[in-house]
Amino acid sequence: MTRVLVTGGSGFLGSHLCDRLLARDMEVLCVDNYFTGRKQNIKHLLNNPSFEVLRHDITFPLFVEVDQIYNLACPASPIHYQFDPVQTTKTSVIGAINMLGLAKRLKIRILQASTSEVYGDPEVHPQTEDYWGRVNPIGIRSCYDEGKRCAETLFFDYQRQHGLDVKVMRIFNTYGPRMHPNDGRVVSNFIVQALKGDDITIYGDGSQTRSFCYVDDLIDGMVGMMNSREGFAGPVNVGNPGEFTMLELAEKVIGLVGGTSRITYQALPQDDPKQRQPDISLAKSELGWEPKVALEDGLKETIAYFRNILEK
Repeated sequence: MTRVLVTGGSGFLGSHLCDRLLARDMEVLCVDNYFTGRKQNIKHLLNNPSFEVLRHDITFPLFVEVDQIYNLACPASPIHYQFDPVQTTKTSVIGAINMLGLAKRLKIRILQASTSEVYGDPEVHPQTEDYWGRVNPIGIRSCYDEGKRCAETLFFDYQRQHGLDVKVMRIFNTYGPRMHPNDGRVVSNFIVQALKGDDITIYGDGSQTRSFCYVDDLIDGMVGMMNSREGFAGPVNVGNPGEFTMLELAEKVIGLVGGTSRITYQALPQDDPKQRQPDISLAKSELGWEPKVALEDGLKETIAYFRNILEK
């Protein structure tokens, strides 16, 4: 059996990836320090003989024997990555160095879960992989944005210098069951506020846009990237090109949840991108991938998940 290491494996995306890999008859080693990952995300897997969990922080070296590495470890929401920005940068940079070193020693393929945040507040729309981005290197989001940009640099330098087989994907906004209810991301924020009957908080005037990819589609793209042809390293955008304003999303959530929530407005946080939409032409041509789940259908699944955990 193929033995796969998933760093950040108890997180939102990581736990769904573990599910998918086990369904493909692989052995999975889930590594997490539980800073944002949650044990309940992987509780249903603990009795699976092909699943193993290791509590570990990837800013420290790790010595295991595996056949593939998915490097997902890093807090990904502003509330979490700004809580300890130095540790966030260390996780992206030192963590990447440690995982690349492991992949180099084992001579195996490694995938980096990068982010659309490498584009910053973009002047090019939609964003293509050859756009270098517009990132503030000293702002409150820089620990995440620049940390991920540096991780990409390391991946491609390991490829050039050591001939390492690397894959880099840039993940755009993703949502679905197992999102952290207090992660501060817009989908979870809106749903939780609507389910509680609270006012829905929009930052700015609501005209800023995001593109929302359902988690099942994202994991399809991630596994497809890992198994893509030899020599194709990326980076490749993986996200849903459907673009919605924050106001449109809020109204859609209120309509699906029901209730009496009103929309209120607060100041836009520093360096918050005004628009975000992936160009997925490369993912289509190289991976044969494009998203299938419509926003409304994905929101229904996500609302059902949050309704369930809020009732407990």
